[in-house]
Amino acid sequence: MIVYLTRKEKFCAAHRLWVKEWSEDTNVEVFGNCANTNFHGHNYELSVTVKGTPDPLTGMIINAKDLGKLMREQITNVLDHTNLNLDPSFLSPEIQTTTENLVVQIWNQIEKHLTDCKLHCVKLVETEKISAEYYGE
Repeated sequence: MIVYLTRKEKFCAAHRLWVKEWSEDTNVEVFGNCANTNFHGHNYELSVTVKGTPDPLTGMIINAKDLGKLMREQITNVLDHTNLNLDPSFLSPEIQTTTENLVVQIWNQIEKHLTDCKLHCVKLVETEKISAEYYGE
């Protein structure tokens, strides 16, 4: 029996999407507000889904409190109120801080800390209209 458990956390962060080889007009055309010279921010919602077999005694695949603590220590406390292009040590300055790239980097940070269950999905909601999911593929 495989069960999936999802935990959500939130953080606020600024970023800028920009290709230095492009003109300002092209960057603005492609990235819109995300190309703002002074950066701009989002209120992100992070969902992490793990999977596994519930422990016969506790009925849990992982204690949801422990998963929340892991998410806060490894991700939200590190990213909250930062500039994603400049501050977090686990984000390479060479990658665009798109939602798509962020979910992969978040996956990499969380996966290495899970022992009793497996990471199934990382979902990051940037706005009501934009989100990305990563399944480790």
